[in-house]
Amino acid sequence: MKMTIGRKIAVLLAMFIVVGVVVYMYVSRDATEMGDNDIPMSSIEPSSGLASGRDVINIVGSSTVYPFATVVAERFGKASKFKTPKIESTGTGGGIKLFCAGVDINTPDITNASRRMKQSEFNQCQNNGVTEIVEVLVGYDGIVLANTKAKPQMQLSLRDIFLALAKSVPAADGTLVANPYQTWRDVNPNLPANKIEVLGPPPTSGTRDAFAELALEGGCKTFPFLKALKKTDKPRYKAICHRVREDGAYIEAGCDTFS
Repeated sequence: MKMTIGRKIAVLLAMFIVVGVVVYMYVSRDATEMGDNDIPMSSIEPSSGLASGRDVINIVGSSTVYPFATVVAERFGKASKFKTPKIESTGTGGGIKLFCAGVDINTPDITNASRRMKQSEFNQCQNNGVTEIVEVLVGYDGIVLANTKAKPQMQLSLRDIFLALAKSVPAADGTLVANPYQTWRDVNPNLPANKIEVLGPPPTSGTRDAFAELALEGGCKTFPFLKALKKTDKPRYKAICHRVREDGAYIEAGCDTFS
């Protein structure tokens, strides 16, 4: 090869930043220095351990980022003498799982993510020999809840969102029960009596993780006894505040559903 995969990645990243994609990127193998690491990775440095049997960059990860990543890859292919990178939409979690599977020609060079890599995922990478990782923060993401113009426009609070979509919710006596709410009015008397039906990303999506942390947990914390649980039993707190109901009110859908 006239140019290492790592140097190609450096050029590709520069094109990503120009386009302004909102995403984290995790780069493995012989990537050159591309940014600061604010994940606790003090022992990690870029290296030259490329699986040399392949001459094209393989990228996996976030379905949210996929359309933008595809545009960047196509521009890279047209603007350089190198092959257009291969990109697969696997979801953030799925992409990181593939990325951390090992270091060989069958594993990806880059994974896009709409959230930061979790410590457990980082540990999995380390256990499988993916010890040389560069984290690149390209931008900041945002989450929007929208409802059709054909229906009354709703003003939702974080508590409304939690009560509508959480698997378990507080009952009047302070106990937790399986979510009984069928309409938005059941959640809040000021909301319309429309059936609760929300399309959202699947568990493999980083956007789903962010939604659980920012929206669901944000509403969960408005109940003092649940907020206090974070200090006394964090695993249970997270299970209550992040778990989405599975009775049809929340419909898992990929990005293509919304395009």
